[in-house]
Amino acid sequence: MSRFGFVGVGNMGGAMIDAITKKFEGQVAVFDVDQSQYKKFEASCILGCKSIKELIQASEYIVLSVKPQYYESVCKELKELIKKEQVVITVAPGISLEKMEMLLGGHTKLVRTMPNTPALVGQGVTAYCYKEGAVTSEELQVVEAHFNAFGRSFKIAENQMNAIVALSGSSPAYGYMFIEAMADAAVRFGVPRQMAYEMAALSIKGACEMVLQTKEHPGSLKDAVTSPGGTTIEAVAKLEETGFRHSVISGMTACFEKANKMS
Repeated sequence: MSRFGFVGVGNMGGAMIDAITKKFEGQVAVFDVDQSQYKKFEASCILGCKSIKELIQASEYIVLSVKPQYYESVCKELKELIKKEQVVITVAPGISLEKMEMLLGGHTKLVRTMPNTPALVGQGVTAYCYKEGAVTSEELQVVEAHFNAFGRSFKIAENQMNAIVALSGSSPAYGYMFIEAMADAAVRFGVPRQMAYEMAALSIKGACEMVLQTKEHPGSLKDAVTSPGGTTIEAVAKLEETGFRHSVISGMTACFEKANKMS
């Protein structure tokens, strides 16, 4: 059994823990300075630890699901306790494998990940990378299997990680803005607010499934909806006129550049 130990059980850590315990019962230990947080896992089979030391002793894989600003203080304690065969998994933007190796006093069994918030509903997207030769293929299979419990995982090169922050890490926010804008327009036309939110969200969800299931180019799927002289092409033309795609690309570029600065 490969037990995952989570340091930090906030929103993201909590979502990951919930999903993993449903699929891998009895394979999760947790530690948080606010141990009242453990109450939300009472229905799950987890080991609530009183210290990081207890967590390290009980786990093969250590997941640092704390905010980036706490990494240095956590790693200062961790490096005195970690064993060379244990795998440390990070969940934070802007913290490279090289920096983690330095913070942990030369520990190299590291996996850097970037999940996103739809993990809360089992639809997360996680990118991961690692130092070649330091983590075995068997260990990577274990990591991927556990992260797939709340969505899908994609192996990437570390130099792509900041692009992934913009592509999947932050992009749920863009989707929420799009859904909100669609609902606002519908309300303007007389559609009840809650119905507008649901129909907008379901329509976008359906469009996403079309891309994933048909494997067709998004442009081809768009063309299939835009009849000559019809209503959809009018909307598409106006979106192009007002810089819809340019805005998306500009926003993602700003996100990417900020991630570079954080690194």
